[in-house]
Parts: sequence; structure tokens; C-alpha cells
Amino acid sequence: MHESSQSIFMIGSGNLATHLAEALRAAGHRMMGVYSRTEKHAQRLADTLQCPAFTSLKNVPKAKVYVFAVKDDALPGLISELVSPPQALLLHTAGSVPMEVFKGKAERHGVLYPLQTFSRERAVCFREIPCFIEASTQEALQALKRLAEMVSGRVEVLDSEKRRHLHLSAVFACNFVNHCYDVAWQLLQEQQLAPRVLLPLLDETARKVHNLTPAEAQTGPAVRWDTSVMNRHLSLLGEGSHAGSLYRLMSEGIHAMAEARAAGEPLQGLDASSEKNK
Repeated sequence: MHESSQSIFMIGSGNLATHLAEALRAAGHRMMGVYSRTEKHAQRLADTLQCPAFTSLKNVPKAKVYVFAVKDDALPGLISELVSPPQALLLHTAGSVPMEVFKGKAERHGVLYPLQTFSRERAVCFREIPCFIEASTQEALQALKRLAEMVSGRVEVLDSEKRRHLHLSAVFACNFVNHCYDVAWQLLQEQQLAPRVLLPLLDETARKVHNLTPAEAQTGPAVRWDTSVMNRHLSLLGEGSHAGSLYRLMSEGIHAMAEARAAGEPLQGLDASSEKNK
């Protein structure tokens, strides 16, 4: 076992908890147990980690590190429920929850936020995932940094306020983009077309931003405000449909940002629904 290995108790058994716990175990840490309020979920991850499963945080094993990888709304209650050793390091993994959620509960606490989308059935290389950390004291920060560097090749210190904005940008870049994929899938399936025909387009779109800014990579009818094409698309989608509303809002935003850049205007506070764009 690595000389820097820690005893770790995992609170949560979802997608992020599963991948992080597996990475921690692979790095040589000793997994003391897994908590989930659903016994089947706790047991599934515990079997993988070869450790006990728990559905209550009362009388859980002592550990040096407790990692909360749960829904944001569940954090305060679970933190209050846990009775941990005084010198334990308590961490959460949430992008939008401030570190102060631990205030008054543990002297040594912090945040380990991996910037990635996780699905249980998809393997990831954790070493390639940027991890953003902060901690309550300099000593706790150094301990957390050592822990994070055992699973990730890119560890950066980031305070709660900047992490909030990072998480917001990730929602746009990942969750909202994926929803657009979902809409596109449905449109094709309704016409008995195979969604896989989009894959080369999606791959090239993602590759572009490795070399170009999104503004430089933007193409399509909205950026040039080709209303004849856009109106035909809106007609296909139908008045009042979710996809139609999304199409209109996205198109207005694309065009408004393109115009602002061309005019050298600031982008913050853009009103994409201005009369000019209607």
C-alpha cells in the first residue's frame, strides 16, 4: 500500500461516487465502507470496492477521510448526521455548493470537484479529469492536494465562488448540449432516420474547439440570420413545441452574440430576445 494511502468512507453510490471511489481504491486507498439510503445501491458499490455497505451514518467505521458525493440538497442533512473523528477530513464533490456547508461540523474540511460528466456504464480515465480543490486550512489543503494528485494529473486550487461559475459553464457545455443531442435524436427517429448519422458531425464539432474558439467555430443559419431557412425549420417543429421554443431561443442567442462581437460590444447581459432579433 502506498505510504500516502488513506482510509476513506464514501457517502453516496451514484455515478460520480462510483467512479471516484474506484479511482481512490485503484490509487491504493483503503475503502472503509459505502453509504446510501438505498441498500441495493450501497451494496452494489461496496461489492466493487470490497468493503461494507451502510444505509445509516450512525456507527460507521472510523476513517481519515469522508467523501460526500450526493445530491446538493442532501448534503446539509447528511453532514449533520455523520459523527466523525475530530481530525478526519470531510470533503464534498459538488460544483455549486460552497465549502461553508461544513462550517461548525468539522475543523478539517474541503471540496474535491472533478470536472467531468459521469455515467456508471461508461469507463473514464480519472487521471485526465481536472479536479478543483479548496480546504478550510493550509494543512487540510495540502492533505487534500496529495489525495487528489493520486487520482488526477491536473489538480487546481479554486475557491467556492469561482467554482460556482465553473459549474454553471459546465452545465451549458455539457448538460444543455446533451439535451440538444436528445432533441436531435428524437427528430431523426420520428422520421425513421438513424441518429448515428450525426456522430461524425458531433465529433468534428467537439474537435473544433480544441483549436478554435466557439465563436470562430460557429456556423449555421442563425449566425448569419438566414430567416428563410430558420422559418422553414420552425414550421417543421410546430408552433408552441418545446423544440421550436428551444430553436428560437438558441438562434436569437447565437445571432446576438455574433452581432455584439462584430460591433466590439461586451457580451455580458446580452438580451437575445431584443426587438432587433425578432
